Amino acid sequence: MIETDLHYAPEEVTPPGATLNDLMEERGLTQAELSRRLKRPPQAINEIIAGKKEITEDTALELERVLQVPAHFWLARDARYREHLARLRDAELRQAQVPWVETFPLKNLQSAGVLPAGRLTPAFKQQLVDHLLRFFGVASPQGWAAQYDSMQAQFRRARPERQTDTAAITAWLRMGELAASRQVIAAHSASALQGALPQLRALTLLEAPRIGPELTRLCAAAGVHLVLVPPLPGTHVAGVARWVGGKPLIQLSLLGKWNDGFWFSFFHEVAHILKHPQRKVYLDDAASGEATQAPEEIEANRFAAEVLIPSAQQRRLAELALTPSAVKAFARAIELHPGIVVGQLQHRGRVGYAHPLTKLKARYEVAP
Repeated sequence: MIETDLHYAPEEVTPPGATLNDLMEERGLTQAELSRRLKRPPQAINEIIAGKKEITEDTALELERVLQVPAHFWLARDARYREHLARLRDAELRQAQVPWVETFPLKNLQSAGVLPAGRLTPAFKQQLVDHLLRFFGVASPQGWAAQYDSMQAQFRRARPERQTDTAAITAWLRMGELAASRQVIAAHSASALQGALPQLRALTLLEAPRIGPELTRLCAAAGVHLVLVPPLPGTHVAGVARWVGGKPLIQLSLLGKWNDGFWFSFFHEVAHILKHPQRKVYLDDAASGEATQAPEEIEANRFAAEVLIPSAQQRRLAELALTPSAVKAFARAIELHPGIVVGQLQHRGRVGYAHPLTKLKARYEVAP
């Protein structure tokens, strides 16, 4: 993430009254005389010079007539000073907000370019408060809680005993939101997504570098955002399906990096988009398997399994000889990557995860 800093933050800003005082001295004006010329109480002039009283539009026009200095100068000078004071007050709050910052996986967010690099000293963590608020697009930790922490009510966790780090999960979700915001996709069509399933499944046979672009393109044509975001520690999320801004978003982490888990997670999320309520956020982990009891997760698991190996082929899979040649021949017959066949055999308990057939699986990485 490229951090664009547009705010004006000098170390020190004097009140506009300092400039007013200098001009009065040049012109030989006392505060008493200026108050008469402006027809304002002397106390008001004193407070303007001290920076205690704001220069309003009416006062700026009156100063323009008396001192021949444009009203816009006084208004801009006062606005800059008020902003400076606000930033000083805001800086005083940062120390109290550091514990909120410390709930996030800071080093990993630095590595991902979300936060600037630097040693995580107490002073640097105070600076990260502003960066983290900008990343989430909120004004305060309270704003984050209202927008993101409250999102927990929408979470449907496949592994509730492990998916407990809300700070890490929301940071990962936000990374997906920002990635999706840079995409241009068609209007969403459930029928187009359903119709694209054979094309999407055929991508399992491509070389890994070609899969991401093609998968993203086909999803975009059906009006679905697809983003690949590396996992953050503590998330335990392989994929998520949700709706953002009225558009469906599938976000995958390549947790585990094996191709069988990746494709099962992808079609699992497609099932959520096609079949389940838009208001929910489905936090999924392909490793949860049959352990999940949630009806929506069970339905999504069945959908993904059916897309990958249709029910008509399930009997053949159950009787398949556990040799590389038999697995490869079966995979060719159903036009599927053999690593996914191995994953389904492991899922059914026919082979262990240390079995030699595991060598048939492919490993994927998220491109930088």
